[in-house]
Amino acid sequence: MVRRKILRYPDPRLHTVARPVEVIDDALRSLITDMAETMYASQGIGLAATQINVHRRVIVIDTSDTGKNLLVLINPEIIRAGGSASQEEGCLSVPGVTVRVRRAEWIQVQSIDEDGALQEFRADGLEAMCIQHEMDHLQGIVFTDHLPAAQQSRLRKDMSESGNRRR
Repeated sequence: MVRRKILRYPDPRLHTVARPVEVIDDALRSLITDMAETMYASQGIGLAATQINVHRRVIVIDTSDTGKNLLVLINPEIIRAGGSASQEEGCLSVPGVTVRVRRAEWIQVQSIDEDGALQEFRADGLEAMCIQHEMDHLQGIVFTDHLPAAQQSRLRKDMSESGNRRR
């Protein structure tokens, strides 16, 4: 297991659209293990491969209280959604920032698991929000993109300046 470096906003690589996974092999399983290790070590509840500069459609999520219920989604698709809720979100790529984002309250998801099996399930609440957030990353969308342009510009400037001070 290797803890990977998480890209930090406003890194332009966060806006790269991920490509579908075509083969499930040991390299992909190793990536999934590294993603889970990185997510847990960073105290996150979700991580998209895009956030570690791997532009494949892979997500890991664990919204459980125990941190022992890893959900792996390969090539995820939302096939149905309903309701609407607005809640504060954070992101491992934008530390210390929360943004209120409106998302579907529930989603029906179809994806492949790490063994290559098709899975379909319904997610509600926090799990639904987290899946939608991570799927945005696969499309090159960062949650700050939901802010008005002026706020995005100010945040980009603030994050760039704080990143330069840390180097």
